[in-house]
Amino acid sequence: ECHISGEIDSKVVVWMRDYITKENIPVYDVFKHDGFMRFLMIRQAKNRNDLMINVVTNYGDIPETDKFVTEIREAFPQITTIVHNQNGQKSNIATGEIEKILYGPGYIEEKLFDMTFRICANSFFQTNSRQTEVLYQTGFDMLKPEKNDRVLDLYCGTGTIGMLLASRVAEVVGVELVSDAVKIAIENAQVNNIRIVNFINSDVKSFLIEKNSSDDKFDTVIIDPPRAGLNPKALKQLIKLNPNKILYISCNPATFSRDAKELVNNGFHLPEVTPVDMFPHTMHIELVSVFCRQ
Repeated sequence: ECHISGEIDSKVVVWMRDYITKENIPVYDVFKHDGFMRFLMIRQAKNRNDLMINVVTNYGDIPETDKFVTEIREAFPQITTIVHNQNGQKSNIATGEIEKILYGPGYIEEKLFDMTFRICANSFFQTNSRQTEVLYQTGFDMLKPEKNDRVLDLYCGTGTIGMLLASRVAEVVGVELVSDAVKIAIENAQVNNIRIVNFINSDVKSFLIEKNSSDDKFDTVIIDPPRAGLNPKALKQLIKLNPNKILYISCNPATFSRDAKELVNNGFHLPEVTPVDMFPHTMHIELVSVFCRQ
């Protein structure tokens, strides 16, 4: 069992392990690169009670798919959608190249503040929904956005931060590499009737290079990158973009420190850093900071 993820998650994991054993479904071997079953991903909306089961396998259909869907739904009637992702690559990641919806809409919905956000299997969304409101509100309080600001939201995922900020600024442009996330972000903007946010499916570095060769400027840049932090070339282009403020949300203090050094060495000021505990009883924290031009 896991006391952090929740009681239902542990029960689903145990059920799935027993089902795989009972049905004699081969488990993927990361060294031999054979077998079928790779990952089980559970996504639960804490404010909406939606529950997603995402089974990530090697190439091919789940054996007796209809039987699997029927039995897991009978065991857990609170499941609202079931997704099957196929990943035949050697990279051992819980995402898929081919996605098939086995039950439900293929996404869950979560509520943050007064907005509703759709979350698909392969898109990023903060896992601790209730503390996410604390995280983002902390960032907005530190940023102090102004009504005429043009905001660039990098690594925007399903567009959460940019949309929550939209009512306080003039325009938001979100950039995200994962096409599924961009699709959901556009749907989220429509669901919440937000018209001043545009989403672009692009690599961050390539997008910044393009913007730096034009006269298109932004007052504020939001970055919430993966644990690896900013790509050095992307960071170089961000510095060249020269915004007035950078809201940096980080899940890795080490890579944040590395990026912060570069920003400060290139004329940005860092008045404060605020940690937010997203995963109680673990060593992991998020950091919120705002870099300002000197």
